[in-house]
Amino acid sequence: MNADPADPVLHVKGLGFAWGGRALFNALSFDIPPGVSLVRGGDGSGKSTLLSLLAGAQRASSGTLAIHGIGLDQQHDAYRHQVFWIDPQTEAHDALAAGSYLDSLSHHYPRFNGEMLAELVRGFDLGPHLSKPMYMLSTGSRRKVWLAAAFAAGTPLTLIDQPFAALDGPSRRLLRELLQEAAEHPARAWLLADHEAPEGVPLKITIEL
Repeated sequence: MNADPADPVLHVKGLGFAWGGRALFNALSFDIPPGVSLVRGGDGSGKSTLLSLLAGAQRASSGTLAIHGIGLDQQHDAYRHQVFWIDPQTEAHDALAAGSYLDSLSHHYPRFNGEMLAELVRGFDLGPHLSKPMYMLSTGSRRKVWLAAAFAAGTPLTLIDQPFAALDGPSRRLLRELLQEAAEHPARAWLLADHEAPEGVPLKITIEL
């Protein structure tokens, strides 16, 4: 792991988690600085599980997580407002229209950026899909909805699982541009989980699983 001297957005210490009797993580510790970082590993290595743990969606068996000093254990709700993460396979929002889901973000994230969302909806060509329920969208269109949400939420920490999966060429190019801009952000952190590093995006740290 290549460290960066910037003050970390996320501090992880002694993280432990087991699944099905197998220890996935044991005393895992790292800091995530502002910019873009990567969790890299093959199928079954625990990439998606790690993002879920960092989001507070699953409970670790040991360790501490803090975003700018806000600890998950001590200030659970406040911590969750500091991080954006969504399971790309989730069916939790299937009954909602895509536009209704995106409109709901402002209630959950204090730094939500409506102007940014409008730009992302145009950039990802989501306009024709906003009135459709999520279950009617293709995998690629659902992914674009989650990405628009991720970049508009304005959270200090954004977690994105396999960001380029199922995207068309124009959307992949837009996402790469967004990540290149994110890589230079002085205060916010993006942590990606994928099999390989995104082309053309400078990374602050890489966590190998």
